Amino acid sequence: MKWGLSSTLVTLIVASLPMTALADASAEDMNKSNNPLTPMVALSLHDYITSSIFGTDETSNSFNLRGAMPHLLGGLPQIARMTIPYQTVPGPDGDQVSGLGDINVFDIFLLKGNEGLELGVGPYFVFPTASEDETGAGKWQVGASVMAMSPHPWGLIGGLLTYQHDVAGDEDRPTQNIATLQPFVIYNLPSAVYLRSTGIWFFNWETGDYYIPIGVGLGKIWKLESGTTMNLFAEPQWTVAHEGLGVPNYQTFIGLNFQFPITRH
Repeated sequence: MKWGLSSTLVTLIVASLPMTALADASAEDMNKSNNPLTPMVALSLHDYITSSIFGTDETSNSFNLRGAMPHLLGGLPQIARMTIPYQTVPGPDGDQVSGLGDINVFDIFLLKGNEGLELGVGPYFVFPTASEDETGAGKWQVGASVMAMSPHPWGLIGGLLTYQHDVAGDEDRPTQNIATLQPFVIYNLPSAVYLRSTGIWFFNWETGDYYIPIGVGLGKIWKLESGTTMNLFAEPQWTVAHEGLGVPNYQTFIGLNFQFPITRH
């Protein structure tokens, strides 16, 4: 999915909403909208546009459709999140290959932390759903996810740590032994505008490859009359340290997030 298609999709969604139904979100709504541990039904459209890759002149794109659902299991509050990627990556002979990527799911148990600290921990799964060899790993993977978020009047700070290792799949494909760390830094500004930095640090323990991107972006949050919040943002990210070829040098992360109020009967 190219930049033109993904940005056009976001523009059409925003333009289709009646402007009279939009209002600036409050500071509390802003923190909830940016906090992955907020127990609300959520739908996100995320696009990573990688315009520079180490070791090649090619580009890549990863469009992610993501949904989150709060639920209870044995009386314990949890948030289940599924991400469905569609990727365009460099292929053989200089061609680009597009297709469905590997779907991932985590189920976070919400834990009680110290005052002002929200915690979550749970299993993490990656399924070999890719339609092309180049867009997936060809492995069933299992791991864990840990998240901590600290809301403040000025914004949010926290992080998401995941680890995954293959347990089955195509034996001819490389072993998967991967960790990611996503720091969250959100700084609220007037008029429901905010600054953000959420680059995902990637570590492949099998090959020794890694990359650490730092992002500086801007977002805006609205609240609809229905109680739904809409969060639109763009965040350029630069890789400040890396090892290996084929990892991003510069990418732009754009997204549109919706959080829907839960109606209890």
